[in-house]
Amino acid sequence: MAVKKLADLLKEGVEGRHVLVRADLNVPLKDKVITDPGRIDASLPTIKALTEAGARVIVAAHLGRPKSPQDTQFSLAPVAEALSQRLDQYVALASDVSGEDAHERANGLNDGDVLLLENVRFDPREKSKDDAEREELASELAALTDDNGAFVSDGFGVVHRKQASVYDVAKKLPAYVGYLVEKELEQLSKCTDDPQHPYAVCLGGSKVSDKLGVIKALAPKVDTLIIGGGMCYTFLKAKGYGVGDSLLEES
Repeated sequence: MAVKKLADLLKEGVEGRHVLVRADLNVPLKDKVITDPGRIDASLPTIKALTEAGARVIVAAHLGRPKSPQDTQFSLAPVAEALSQRLDQYVALASDVSGEDAHERANGLNDGDVLLLENVRFDPREKSKDDAEREELASELAALTDDNGAFVSDGFGVVHRKQASVYDVAKKLPAYVGYLVEKELEQLSKCTDDPQHPYAVCLGGSKVSDKLGVIKALAPKVDTLIIGGGMCYTFLKAKGYGVGDSLLEES
């Protein structure tokens, strides 16, 4: 089945509709100050397209790896402020993920408004290995939209994760890919369908487990595969080199 795109949703019409957008807003912070807003900027085209078309936008995102809602250092408050500045409009921040405050604020949205939910990882169900727990949260997120709501997946950095706000909610609402995900998929297809040779690929990141699928898909097609970032320590360890206290996936 062909992937539905944001353009398809806009063609259907979004004026007055609640649209849940899963964005990747996992930006680096120092003393609660954003040091690199790149991911926020990358999310703007999709959000702007929806607000300009009259959608009532609800943004879900995560920040870091909080252990509990009490880890206030991982609050999305700085992100809400940055979005407000870049969109030139007020972006409200719910005090919870899918609870009473989120519902009240979602119900109070007007056409073109934007609501940012608090860090979805404050809710342990987001990353739960229990399908029922994740689906429960996904249902609550979907319930923030109206009967004619929609879901837009625009967090390319998380699309591979089987998590409530990424995977499960896409089964609860009509789902579309946003501009960022569409762009990245187009670039990936150029790298895998008919690449020009000589063909070298450099892969970065911290977790080998997240990249195994990509490595397996690319290995037969590339002339050179370069592993960088934190992943390299796992490969070096496997080859017998000492890596000290560097990031490592033993399994």
